[in-house]
Amino acid sequence: MNSKWKLAMLAGMISIGLAACGDNGENSKEAETENTNQEQTEQTAELEEMQKKLEKQHVEAEKTVAVVNDEDIKGEAYNTLLTQTQLQYQQMGQDPTSEELATQLKESTIDSLIGQTLLLQEADKKGYEATDEEIQKEIDTLKANYEDEAQFEEILKTNGLTIDQLKTEVANNIKYTAFVEKELTIEEVKDEDVKAYYDQYAEQSSGSEESESQIPEYEEVKDQIKQELERQKTQEVLAAKVQELKENASIEIKI
Repeated sequence: MNSKWKLAMLAGMISIGLAACGDNGENSKEAETENTNQEQTEQTAELEEMQKKLEKQHVEAEKTVAVVNDEDIKGEAYNTLLTQTQLQYQQMGQDPTSEELATQLKESTIDSLIGQTLLLQEADKKGYEATDEEIQKEIDTLKANYEDEAQFEEILKTNGLTIDQLKTEVANNIKYTAFVEKELTIEEVKDEDVKAYYDQYAEQSSGSEESESQIPEYEEVKDQIKQELERQKTQEVLAAKVQELKENASIEIKI
């Protein structure tokens, strides 16, 4: 399993296409500028309205959203994870503020936080720790993906994180990764599993010349397929472990 933790890059991009105008007269330019300004104003208003809706789903930072084995989960952690999930749904073209999705996101965010807390509590029991050197090394690796400190801080802000929160998440991830790798048994993904997955995908995608021409060669995608199958197997084992821990845990949801 790949143990390298990476901060998701979820910064949204807004682009405005301007058609070239054959008439170079002043009236044409003024009209084009006016239309562009109006479009920008409308888009800005829409973004601001959406941001208000997204933030309305947040809770007070110090509010206790759940208690797991006498350990409080605060609104700050809830808001951070919720923000990241909201952005993911927006990237997929879905509205995370719709009534149905908002309810799903609330439940899934709480459930994820409870699962993470249970696993980290178990990692702590087993004595797994993250040193300052390990934490700083991971953060330096993350920073290397960006042009400068300002861009890195902007990405943190977009993801609803401060540098201290990032350090906490990195430390938790180091402990969590060590716990998963050393304490849980995850079935190895074999080459025949990868090939079977590819063959099934190719069969389902076949049927027309156009779709068949878009199917990549096995050698081109086998590594990605293996990583995905490894991720699925890991998630299955983690879900089973969390369920086991839940059966003997004291859990109280506060929101």
